Amino acid sequence: MCGLSGEIRFDGHGADVGAVDRMTCAMRERGPDGSGLWSQGPVAFGHRRLKIIDLSGKAAQPMADGELGLVAVFNGCLYNYRELREELRAAGYRFFSASDTEVLVKAYHRWGPGCVEHFKGMFAFAVAERDTGRLVLGRDRLGIKPMYLAQDSARLRFASTLPALLAGGGVDTGIDPVALHHYMTFHSLVPGERTILTGVRKLPAATVRTVEPDGTVTDHRYWDPPYTRSALPGAAAWPAGEWREAVLERLRAAVRRRMVADVPVGVLLSGGLDSSLIVALLAEEGQTDLTTFSIGFHGAGGEPGDEFFYSDLVAREFGTDHHRILIDDTRLPPALERTVAAMSEPMASHDCVAFHLLSEEVSKHVSVVQSGQGADEVFAGYSWFPPLAGVARGQAAAVYAREFFDRPHAELAGILAPGRLVDEDVSTAFVERCLAAPGAETALDAVLRLETTVMLPDDPAKRVDNMTMAFGLEARTPFLDHELVELAAACPPELKLASGGKGVLKDAARTLLPAEVVDRPKGYFPVPAVRHIDGPLLELVRDALTGPTARARGLFRREYVDGLLAAPGEHRTPLGVNVLWQIGLLELWLQARGIR
Repeated sequence: MCGLSGEIRFDGHGADVGAVDRMTCAMRERGPDGSGLWSQGPVAFGHRRLKIIDLSGKAAQPMADGELGLVAVFNGCLYNYRELREELRAAGYRFFSASDTEVLVKAYHRWGPGCVEHFKGMFAFAVAERDTGRLVLGRDRLGIKPMYLAQDSARLRFASTLPALLAGGGVDTGIDPVALHHYMTFHSLVPGERTILTGVRKLPAATVRTVEPDGTVTDHRYWDPPYTRSALPGAAAWPAGEWREAVLERLRAAVRRRMVADVPVGVLLSGGLDSSLIVALLAEEGQTDLTTFSIGFHGAGGEPGDEFFYSDLVAREFGTDHHRILIDDTRLPPALERTVAAMSEPMASHDCVAFHLLSEEVSKHVSVVQSGQGADEVFAGYSWFPPLAGVARGQAAAVYAREFFDRPHAELAGILAPGRLVDEDVSTAFVERCLAAPGAETALDAVLRLETTVMLPDDPAKRVDNMTMAFGLEARTPFLDHELVELAAACPPELKLASGGKGVLKDAARTLLPAEVVDRPKGYFPVPAVRHIDGPLLELVRDALTGPTARARGLFRREYVDGLLAAPGEHRTPLGVNVLWQIGLLELWLQARGIR
């Protein structure tokens, strides 16, 4: 788990090694254990290393293989690297390290860009071919590992974080009006290739991009689960019990894969179904002395601030070395500013603050954890999924918009300042295009495909990556194992919707977990002081939205902002997000990045 960066020039000049160095230095938190630079002609790579697999210097990056004519930088983990190494050895390849990075290099030489289809893991990488001058970029199927891009006619730069690209310089930092529309519609996330900044894009998940020396770009999307029953031969006739066993077996395999490391692996244990299942399966695998971590806050606005009852119950059940972390409210204002600074893109979920504080404490004990993120998207655990049951396939977009969107397009005219609102309802059009793609038998299948393959990379995958890597902590997410996702995609929608959502997963869990955990109300990382903005947090947001920088930027109508500040806890989106926090977070992020 690391941070990578690089540049390829198209104008005949040598790569700007100084810019790559600045990008690399901007990611020191992602890789506190080492750094490296490499350049040759128009191409340069940079890397920050977090030592997880092969702790020796032989695994340092950028990794050059002179015999094969390849240089690579890699962020992530190939969980099946040992099996691949043996396969490649049998094919005649020789290895000088025990790292998964070298496996990636050899795999690329053997299979070319198609190597990604052999990988089981999370990854973003860049490979430079000495003999052709070609650059190849790749990203894992679920977009767990990030890859940001800035390109013009002269060059392409890439990095694991958006702030790293800014550190390199020369980025257009204007606000992308389409991305702003998405941010105000999709719970503060910008899906797809765009970011809130005009000059920065993302390599899409499950994509390999080939960049020729002249700047010609070719994309190949190598994974796209169909979300149909026929995708799994014979599964259409499976009874519910067979689905339950199949899900449990795939999850077992996913958890087992993520035990691969040369350092101890802990678990972020919220006490919810998903993280508790991971603990149970690790215990079943025979992992002893398992370390688990839970976080809690003081209550506010009548809401409790912790779920320690459930996490304690699971920790006792499986005998883990459990750490309860209670955060005092006095730590929130400074932690909030550090959390915003750790975001590659603005993310308004208050879970970010919890993850940031939790990661800070956890990193003092372990450098790898497993986490339960992604189960709700994969197994239909959210409130906006049940209304799609039985809806005609052609009505999926309208129902999804009604249940999921923060606000309709027409409402934005009273929120965004003149000149900031695009004429067309680009967010609805984006959803309609995604849902209309071939495959996906039912309306719910189509929406789950959208949530898992399009929305999920930008929340929660991005949230987990950003907050954990701010402290050099690697987070692994078994529910985003691509083989488990493929199985869930073929599972009948009614089995996922059963028992109030995630029904097939709950059925699987009943054989392993106490009933109090399986049947408990749906929880989350509660940070009541952020949901109910007051005191120092309110002043922080007020200063950001009313200061000279925000006034000069002019994203939002002044009368709208004044109305929110007059009643900071009263205005919420249909799903309960504090609107003042949503727009305040965007301004806080822009100011933290020095964008004016």
